[in-house]
Amino acid sequence: MLFKGKVFKYRDDVNTDEIIPARYLNTSDPKELAKHTMEDIDKDFMKKMKPGDIIVGEKNFGCGSSREHAPIAIKEAGVSCVIAKSFARIFYRNCFNMGLPILESAEAVDGISNGDLVEVDTVKGEIINKTTGKTFTVAPYPAFMQELIKAGGLIKYVAKK
Repeated sequence: MLFKGKVFKYRDDVNTDEIIPARYLNTSDPKELAKHTMEDIDKDFMKKMKPGDIIVGEKNFGCGSSREHAPIAIKEAGVSCVIAKSFARIFYRNCFNMGLPILESAEAVDGISNGDLVEVDTVKGEIINKTTGKTFTVAPYPAFMQELIKAGGLIKYVAKK
């Protein structure tokens, strides 16, 4: 899978309440959740981002509550993938379950700035900063994970089988 977009870069410990504030959890409608993605950490995120753009986080991205709403909101907002130095364990699993591609790479995060244009190839295991020309290597997704993401998450994957 190949993704290309502008980067929105955030700090360490972005929690699930900052990704999708709890006050909006009275709905499970992905389109409604998407309207409020990143609202408490970047109030204009949804006005600035375009489908395909990429979120880059520092350490422990997605910490806090284990709700699935966070990766659902990010994915429905049109974010193509999330790159971080590390992810909270439950958020990491929820992303794959919901079909949101994520990649861990401290080197890439250190070599990417807010606003850079980045291309990600999950098959080759490459993150290319098109703004600086630097390429970073990550572990490519195993075939099963590729299928899971292509299907749109675990439930859709199982339903196809």
